[in-house]
Amino acid sequence: MNFFRRGQEPIIVVSGLPRSGTSLMMQMLSAGGMPVLTDTQRPADNSNPRGYFEYAPVKRMHTGDTGWLSDAHGKAVKIVSALLTTLPTQYVYRIIFMQRPLDEVVQSQRAMRERLGKLTDDFDADRLMEDTARHLQTIDAWLAAQNWLSVLRVGYADVLATPAAEAARVAAFTGKTLDLAAMAAVVDPALYRARGEDQE
Repeated sequence: MNFFRRGQEPIIVVSGLPRSGTSLMMQMLSAGGMPVLTDTQRPADNSNPRGYFEYAPVKRMHTGDTGWLSDAHGKAVKIVSALLTTLPTQYVYRIIFMQRPLDEVVQSQRAMRERLGKLTDDFDADRLMEDTARHLQTIDAWLAAQNWLSVLRVGYADVLATPAAEAARVAAFTGKTLDLAAMAAVVDPALYRARGEDQE
């Protein structure tokens, strides 16, 4: 840890592929008592009935707009995996990386596009799976090379199967005293519908 990071309260980053459980993890952290960076620009819908927990400035990180992170210490923010490489190195991060089988992620993305009326005839699930697999390999290699980052990998299916145990793991990783019962209570396995029409 370099001089600039000493004494900093970590920024909790919830990351992963779209439709991998990132919104669910943000719900759990919020319910547990952790402050979260979110706004109302993307309201809840049938794809995510409890909300997306997104924060608009995150979408501008690739342009170098990262100054807002200086106000994120001690809070959780959702940042998709494709943007992790844009994190400025002067801060301390603890990254909760959500994992889910690629076929389920692709099915869920397809179902969401269909519900939104954005599913086109050229949608190629096999190609999307291949591209996503390459992206994950790149991100995994990048994360492994960053000795200044702490990463906890959390399986989406594990959260649904054993929410209390996963809540405890996550809370210990964040270093915060969180309400584990409240975190586990927000997990609704009924929303894991057809491995595609589910909560993110």
